[in-house]
Amino acid sequence: MGWFNGWFGLDNSGSDPLRRLDPKLREFLEKESPVKYNTPTPPTPQLHQQQPSPPPQHTQQEKQERKQPQSDITQQQQQQQQQKPAVPPESLYPDGRYAHLWKTYRPLSAIEAETKTDNEKLTDVLEAFKERKAQIGRAALENCAEEQFDWTACMKSGSWTARMTMCRDEVRKFERCYNAQSRLLKALGYLSVQGRNPEVDEEIQMRADELFHRMLAQEKEIEKAREEGRAVPAFKPLLEEKKEVGGTAAGPAAKSPDAYEPSEATVAAWKEKLAKLPPEDREAEEKALRAEHRAKAELAAQVQNLWQEQAKEREKRKAEGKETIMDRFSALAGSWSGPKST
Repeated sequence: MGWFNGWFGLDNSGSDPLRRLDPKLREFLEKESPVKYNTPTPPTPQLHQQQPSPPPQHTQQEKQERKQPQSDITQQQQQQQQQKPAVPPESLYPDGRYAHLWKTYRPLSAIEAETKTDNEKLTDVLEAFKERKAQIGRAALENCAEEQFDWTACMKSGSWTARMTMCRDEVRKFERCYNAQSRLLKALGYLSVQGRNPEVDEEIQMRADELFHRMLAQEKEIEKAREEGRAVPAFKPLLEEKKEVGGTAAGPAAKSPDAYEPSEATVAAWKEKLAKLPPEDREAEEKALRAEHRAKAELAAQVQNLWQEQAKEREKRKAEGKETIMDRFSALAGSWSGPKST
């Protein structure tokens, strides 16, 4: 049955299907068959010799970098970074790509500042002062969140007696916290410097909350000593242990603290106000009054500088023959009642 297996491809003994035919028949088929069949030749085994890989060749740049000291490499890297074209922070590619497109870039705030009128500039200064006071109030509310929560909880689910008195104790506790936190924030210089890192103001806010709770702890110790008949313990002033966290206020006027000293009439009014407060609140209130006075003095200095700049611009337009009707009106109004420094 060997021939039967060979016809159906069941013979795996060799790769030549004509090896079992008669030599004469095989010769006849090779001559007369339209399809020529070539007897496959067995492959000759080849020995593949593994040649050793050539040693790694270092480039000329790597050789120079090995010979070059590390300090020189660091200097070259710094020079390459300095040679990169600078791009503004608004660019998505800080590595310097598309820097030629940013050469004429100007922030929108700078463009708006140039096109603002004198009235708009003055309004911006006043609005910034109002926003500062509002932010101080919001910071005080954040520090008094616990007292505010107690007040709200009392109004919702407090005792019958507490709700009949409109939660008077919780309201007093909240008011005491809010007023004390506002004083401490002003005294420590919260938002006293424009354009300062927000982390500094956040540190001042945390410092004010810490001093408030320390003040409450001291009041408890004083009350306990009085109940036990002991001598009242003396504590160091809270605001003299650590000076203003963010430094002294340095507005556009950049004046010394002596330039913002209040008048004698102002100090007398402060003394009358401080006499009505408890002794533990007088120190913080006095510091807050001085900080508020300094902020108002800086505001007046900013307005004064703004008026002077506007006067110079009007004089320049008048010299160039470009004086407007508003310039004449402003000059006339200024001659009647010019701005006076406080």
